[in-house]
Amino acid sequence: MPAGLNSQYAWPEEGVTRVPYFVYEDAELYQAEQELIFRGPVWNYIGLEVEIPSVGDYITNQIGDTPVIAVRDPDGSIKAVVNRCAHKGSMICYQPAGNVSALTCPYHNWVYDFSGKLQSVAFRHGVRGEGGMPADFDLAEHSLVPLRVATLRGMIFGSFSQAVIPLEQFLGSRLTAHVERTLDRPYRILGRCSQTMHCNWKLYAENSRDTYHPSLLHSFATMFKLNRLSAEGGIEMDEAGWHHLVFARRHTDAVSTDYDRAALRANDVGYSLADPRLIEDWVEWDDGITNSIMTLFPCLNLQQSLNTVAIRQMVPRGPFESELFWTFLGFTEDDERKTQIRLRQSNLFGPAGFISLEDGAIGEFVQKAIRGEREQMAVVEMGGREVGPSPKTRTTETSVRGFWRTYRRFMNL
Repeated sequence: MPAGLNSQYAWPEEGVTRVPYFVYEDAELYQAEQELIFRGPVWNYIGLEVEIPSVGDYITNQIGDTPVIAVRDPDGSIKAVVNRCAHKGSMICYQPAGNVSALTCPYHNWVYDFSGKLQSVAFRHGVRGEGGMPADFDLAEHSLVPLRVATLRGMIFGSFSQAVIPLEQFLGSRLTAHVERTLDRPYRILGRCSQTMHCNWKLYAENSRDTYHPSLLHSFATMFKLNRLSAEGGIEMDEAGWHHLVFARRHTDAVSTDYDRAALRANDVGYSLADPRLIEDWVEWDDGITNSIMTLFPCLNLQQSLNTVAIRQMVPRGPFESELFWTFLGFTEDDERKTQIRLRQSNLFGPAGFISLEDGAIGEFVQKAIRGEREQMAVVEMGGREVGPSPKTRTTETSVRGFWRTYRRFMNL
């Protein structure tokens, strides 16, 4: 931990049932997160193998504040390096994706191979015998910063840490199995979108682990019985409790007077969809799960909502802003009807989705309301005070408590 941070930031005595508001806006804490979490012993999502099928194909992304490149090597493997030239610090690849024969800095033409090793420097020996680099200049001493790379079902992860545990162990057996279950066939990208969110990244990380707000915040989902707490569902976690999986089976939804007593906006009657094809679906997996969100620490989601499969990556942009990237997937075996169903359903999600737009707003509502508060804190006691799986109910904040327990361990708070 950076010197002096522990004494400056005291966590409430109640532990993970309380979250001090300063964690969402403190600039020094934000910088410490870059070192201890994003560049620490975790696996961070970089992209998908289907984005870089051929030699020289690359994609760019961010791990926290750090720009990175993933590229397909001639030997078929995937290499990842920091997108920062060892000379003057310029970005090397400035497009989201492309194909290159080498990683070449646009500023002074320093050229690297896909492993990040410096291959050549323009005018290294000067011009007409004058100038150039010193005689003892060693190319080998000026490589790009490499990352460790691991893949699972075509998802690419990178880590700066040599101490990070293997990816499957990091995810745990249950969540590894869920990735394999969800991405169980060859897939393709149907579309992408992104949105700027005027809130700290942890507010969205918390929101995606909050398993009972969908029945309250998302009136569309409740009104049309897409995902209600009265349907069968529960919460599972990895063995370490770092990540979580919430799941539900829409077609088991039963009448519940609890919804009436809650006085929800979605209890209003008389509403129907002019085009009900928007929520047309079919039960796609043998386990009957129609909704699942898997969250990986620190800030990645693998989502299955009806037949919409999406990857959501949150990228911090400072203490008060984040950018959420959506990648929507379809399976290569899909016929035209299934593809159209997935595309129509995608209107429920993303920045202006009938459901997800509210997640984009609520983080800003919180960020504005807590601005400057150093003494107050959030209460996280729904479902008790412990951290653990909840196989029979989603009316709990156990996953939120799990996030904060993990966060505190990484940050030594």
